Amino acid sequence: MTEHNPSLTSFIKVLTFFAALGGFLFGYDCGIISGALVLLKTEYNLSTLWQQLIVSITIGSAAVAALAGGFLNDILGRKRVILLASFIFTIGAGVMAGTPNKEVLLVGRLVVGLGVGLAATTVPVYIAECAPPHARGRLVIVNGCCIAGGTATAGVIAGSFSYFSWGWRIMFGLSAVPAIIQLIGFLFLPESPRWLVRHGHHQKALEVLKKIHGSQQAEKEHEIIQNSERKQKRIEHEQKGRSVVLQVLETPAVRKALIVGCGLQIIQQFAGINTVVYYNGTIIRMSGVESDTVTLWLAAAVSSCSLIGNLISLFLVSKVGRRKLVLGSLAGLVVCLIFIGVAFLMISITAPSADIVNPDAGICASYSTCSDCILEENCGFCFRQNGSSYVTNSGSCLPVDKTDIKHSIVGMCSEIYNKTSDTVWGYDFCPSSFGYMALAGMVMYLLIFGQGMGPMPWVINTEIYPTWARGFCNGCATAANWISNLIISMTFLSLTEAITRYGAFFLYAGIAVIGFVFLFTLLPETKDKPLEDIVHLFARPVCSCCTGESYVQYDIVNTEGEEEPLLNDTKNEVKTIPGSDTVKPLNAL
Repeated sequence: MTEHNPSLTSFIKVLTFFAALGGFLFGYDCGIISGALVLLKTEYNLSTLWQQLIVSITIGSAAVAALAGGFLNDILGRKRVILLASFIFTIGAGVMAGTPNKEVLLVGRLVVGLGVGLAATTVPVYIAECAPPHARGRLVIVNGCCIAGGTATAGVIAGSFSYFSWGWRIMFGLSAVPAIIQLIGFLFLPESPRWLVRHGHHQKALEVLKKIHGSQQAEKEHEIIQNSERKQKRIEHEQKGRSVVLQVLETPAVRKALIVGCGLQIIQQFAGINTVVYYNGTIIRMSGVESDTVTLWLAAAVSSCSLIGNLISLFLVSKVGRRKLVLGSLAGLVVCLIFIGVAFLMISITAPSADIVNPDAGICASYSTCSDCILEENCGFCFRQNGSSYVTNSGSCLPVDKTDIKHSIVGMCSEIYNKTSDTVWGYDFCPSSFGYMALAGMVMYLLIFGQGMGPMPWVINTEIYPTWARGFCNGCATAANWISNLIISMTFLSLTEAITRYGAFFLYAGIAVIGFVFLFTLLPETKDKPLEDIVHLFARPVCSCCTGESYVQYDIVNTEGEEEPLLNDTKNEVKTIPGSDTVKPLNAL
């Protein structure tokens, strides 16, 4: 690494902007669906099953597209896959905005998921392969900032159009705008230089590198990439006919990197991020906000905390490093999850009793407390405000009106009842003075998540694989993220019914602790290292607890089928492996 890091060229800034629009689309789609569902439930009288289908089909198709995207990246190139993702997303947005019924809407959600999955797999890799080593982390985090920015923007859009019954069409249709901009922009952007070198387009790769680094540094970078690629081509020739999947599984360092990469993405989801987002509106309502529109606006403001966290990580990643941000963030998330769990526990303990029994309430009449009542999806809690406060000691558990969930079917919260000004229908929450505690925990969670566990899994996964395996391995890691997301989405309601809401948060805290131990043991530091060298960090023994400033380089695959150190860490000696060329020390590159 040079003593002085050169400033970024205008070209790499423009390239990063257009590429990161894929992250914006990712975040916008994840954020807009919750606001759109508020209107869609009324428009198409959606059952719980249909709501789950509309959300989960996008996640499922994104997981499939992520796996396919890994192979497509290697075959078609990063640029063509991003163009394909933009085109698919634009088509899906049009289908959703103009849908005549819920069945066509479902098809549109599936199509959008394919575009999101391809973009999520490809965009971080494209940025990382084009970025200078000293700025790689910051530039990939720009994509993470755009994901968080897309989610926050979705909240603003949802709040703006929540006043109109047809507003959900605008919410979906507007997502086509950044997709079209990206599609047009990428027609004029180049392919990744590393993909070009791998496929023999050396002159084109050099031209791209000159735009990124300038002429002098471009020659050096081109030589490093060529040397790495020549070595890999020799290995592939010796293992002729073997698929990239088998090569990954049979190469210990790359296999270990893939385990860590997938582990990062799985831990990100199982650390409870979607659970916190899911309860965003509910927690706000617990704090005393009754209006759905106001709740949407406040939810958008709270969601922006993740964006603030991402912006902080943008400045910290090149100074602090990836490993410290990941571990520090994960430790903070454990504390926040326990704090939110305690808040929900207190809400449950202090939950008012459902002692006003309505004989026409059916199964809802069997629940004795508010916390038990709202866990049943067909029931809600009706109560009267105690002055200006939501806190109350009693109320009634009543069946939800499926045609309009803002009312109960019977009792004092029904539409036909002459509802008094102090009567509140809590169909998804219990009145509690501990709502503010849960809200504070959620804000801190999103800030800490944005600083580490939000962007870092995407950054690290773009760095830790060799060029020949980067597309496939990053596709596997992205698919692991979406599959984990799908599992959480499909099991969360059942989980809360089985172990309560606070139990779910305590469970996620336990999983985060396990994740901390896993990453503390296996995750090395990758800051400022050339992409071609990072995979060697995973050829070390199991523990990667040191920062990785100096390390033993291992031959990833050699003709003898053994792993031997190529560089003596203490004496900086070059070692020759039987059947391979002499390898220069890393500090000589």
